Amino acid sequence: MTNSLDFMALVEQARELVRELSIEEYQHDDSWQLIDVREDHEWLKDRLPLAKHLSRGILERDIGKRFPDKSAALLLYSAGGQRAILAALSLQRLGYRNVASLDGGYRAWCAHELPLVQD
Repeated sequence: MTNSLDFMALVEQARELVRELSIEEYQHDDSWQLIDVREDHEWLKDRLPLAKHLSRGILERDIGKRFPDKSAALLLYSAGGQRAILAALSLQRLGYRNVASLDGGYRAWCAHELPLVQD
């Protein structure tokens, strides 16, 4: 699937305001709570180990119930990273102070041939 130019422009604007963490940085810092912001059908197929699921569609509505501490270290990922960047910016606007996006998302994780979890 090819993303629209408007969508990619929006992601690039958000990227300037959001911290991106590499897979290696994540692996060396166990303080991060990993949040999968992909759609339900993506989550059900497989996911990164230790991830919690809050899809992009309900993230802003439910984040306070699942993670009430606005200083918690929250690392978001999506399929390629774009939705996670937008979601991280949204959480920052909600007052979350330690939010990042996993650089390259799920696809980068798979490219590194790292383990996935399935039900």
